Amino acid sequence: MFKFIRLIGLFRALVLMLPAALAACNTTASAPPPPLAVAPAVDPVTAERYAAVNTDKHPVPGVDPTTLKPRNVRQLVDYATTEKPGTIVVDTNARFIYLVQEGGKALRYGVGVGKEGLEFKGTATVQRKAQWPRWTPTPDMIKREPERYKKWAGGMEGGTDNPLGARALYLFKDGKDTLYRIHGTNEPETIGEAVSSGCIRMMNQDVIDLYSRVPASAKVVVL
Repeated sequence: MFKFIRLIGLFRALVLMLPAALAACNTTASAPPPPLAVAPAVDPVTAERYAAVNTDKHPVPGVDPTTLKPRNVRQLVDYATTEKPGTIVVDTNARFIYLVQEGGKALRYGVGVGKEGLEFKGTATVQRKAQWPRWTPTPDMIKREPERYKKWAGGMEGGTDNPLGARALYLFKDGKDTLYRIHGTNEPETIGEAVSSGCIRMMNQDVIDLYSRVPASAKVVVL
């Protein structure tokens, strides 16, 4: 009888322990929570450099600094050249503009290069500078994309929607207009890219900076 009671006690103890044992067997390591999305670090100088400009004739929208490729950001770089300081060098293949400085340095700007930007090579002069320039598509542009450009055959006034952006530099050679332009853009995402139309496009903040640094007689070398 005593053994029977003892067996009953052991059985009850096992029954009480069973849920804990089963819980222990069924416990699995929970998957770690997904990592929180971390915004890329933004250089405050870059953020300020490409912030919105509200003190110009027309407002200039800011460029989201997290979308900027480091290579396209305006920066001072080493640059070996025989050109004199103040010369603008346009490297259409690398998609950069260099403004030559003293001491083997240059200010480098990322650019987008359009079809018209590949039609001139050599040396020219900035003969005209314009703020918020009027834009007229070339006959070739109208022929190539009439649905996009024909309505502007008579020209478009300067403004935030104008493809030439906030500033334009007009290149002349031997007193003649080359039809080559260094200008801003309302499509900053195209900087560093090959684009279908246009000459040499810069972010508006960059073309405003370049415009302020060069005179209307600056030498331009297009590689």
